[in-house]
Amino acid sequence: MKKFMISGLAATVMAFSAPSMAEDFVAGKDYTVIKNPSPSPAGKIEVREFFWYGCPHCFLLEPHMQKWLKSMPKDITFVRSPAAMNPVWESGARTYYASELLGVRSKTHIPLFHAIHVENQQIFDQQSAAKFFTKYGVSESQFNNAYNSFAVSTKVAESNKLAQQFQLLGVPAVVIDGKYMVQGENERVVKVMNYLIDKERKEKK
Repeated sequence: MKKFMISGLAATVMAFSAPSMAEDFVAGKDYTVIKNPSPSPAGKIEVREFFWYGCPHCFLLEPHMQKWLKSMPKDITFVRSPAAMNPVWESGARTYYASELLGVRSKTHIPLFHAIHVENQQIFDQQSAAKFFTKYGVSESQFNNAYNSFAVSTKVAESNKLAQQFQLLGVPAVVIDGKYMVQGENERVVKVMNYLIDKERKEKK
């Protein structure tokens, strides 16, 4: 009888608490409204993640982003934009775009984070990155050619242009449909992302 009463009370508390479980996030507190928005065309919602391989907060956020990506809705376009706001960050951005150009990004993205933040490897310039990529079947000359290519330089310039437009001050930062920016390093970031995605989805109808 005592057990039943406790269970019943718990159920009652849960029932009254259920409405409050749907969080309503607030602009200026949970996310930033971008002053110069650039929303994607109707029908698709763009989620763009700005990051730097050497950023410990980006490393902590990555598992939550990976989990979200596994169940990403079909109306979402996901884009990674490695920030290139200073020479060291630019090296990381060139490394990322080189991995895309060489077709090895899926093999190297997480291991590179792990090498830097778990194994304490200092992979912050072209030479150290070139050596790292040899583990994945890419010769140093192949990596260097991609790293310095026009295609990679163009991508870096595009990333910088967007960072300036969105007034990016640091990473990690996730931009929802060119209108909202969410920053942080834990699963709350994903919760705010989903809230804003749903908000955009309703507005696009």
